[in-house]
Amino acid sequence: MKNTSTTRHFVVEKPLFLGVILTIAMTGALLITGLSKTINTSFACLYTRDGAVASAAAMRTQLLAVIHYATSKDIPAITFPEIRASFDVLLNLAPCNFLVFGLGHDSLMWAALNPRGTTLFLEEDPKLVHKILARAPALRVHTITYSTQLYEADHLINSYKSEKNCLPPQVHLRGNARCKLALSELPDDVYNREWDAIFIDAPRGYYAEAPGRMATVFTAAVMAHRRTRSGMTHVFLHDVDRKVERMYGEEFLCRKYLVKAVGKLWHFAIPPGVNVSKTRSKRTLGTPPFCQD
Repeated sequence: MKNTSTTRHFVVEKPLFLGVILTIAMTGALLITGLSKTINTSFACLYTRDGAVASAAAMRTQLLAVIHYATSKDIPAITFPEIRASFDVLLNLAPCNFLVFGLGHDSLMWAALNPRGTTLFLEEDPKLVHKILARAPALRVHTITYSTQLYEADHLINSYKSEKNCLPPQVHLRGNARCKLALSELPDDVYNREWDAIFIDAPRGYYAEAPGRMATVFTAAVMAHRRTRSGMTHVFLHDVDRKVERMYGEEFLCRKYLVKAVGKLWHFAIPPGVNVSKTRSKRTLGTPPFCQD
């Protein structure tokens, strides 16, 4: 009886186990196909521009991402069209330097979409950092703090022009305590790289005492403006249905650099600002300083 019971138990569970594996594989295949119908190989994002196979660590991250999202019941805050718009850019840039403001359910996906590149997350909530790293310990994350609050948004956008350290060409980030919008105390890991893509989906910005995204938008604009390498800095700003995100996006990332709008996501492609004249005597009336030609 004991052997019969054991055999029956195995026969019942084996199809279930195979079904789970098959579901994961099929879901992963559908995810990759849906994200890029133009890719010739089913895992082409594992390859660099010269066609070399990505490292084992990059492949492990991507496979882990497939399993994670195939088995998760969490619903991401970002939509498929918004992910696709970002993915198309990352596919062209990878491997690249990718900075993400915010940590959450979608973090493993962003890391997986930049194989062999550097993907760094900045998050304000230590509890959330601990929770996410328990699931995906390979993610590169720094916990940071913000000194602004959402209710200050109108004042900050009206007063920053009176501080020369907030304006091109003098504007900078590291140690710039005189400019309240500048994130001046970030880890060296952030300042020591030029970022090819920046995704802004944090910090909290839905109640008056929250940090708001004023400083993250401003900081992304400074990073793009001070870029010395060739090529654009691609900035993705999420939740532009909200007043502050939209207002600060137009002021610092500039409508003229907006290349795509999908759902609640704006994609900006910002050229380096190193060639801007330091002796420019006048500015176009009504044009924000960061948007001057």
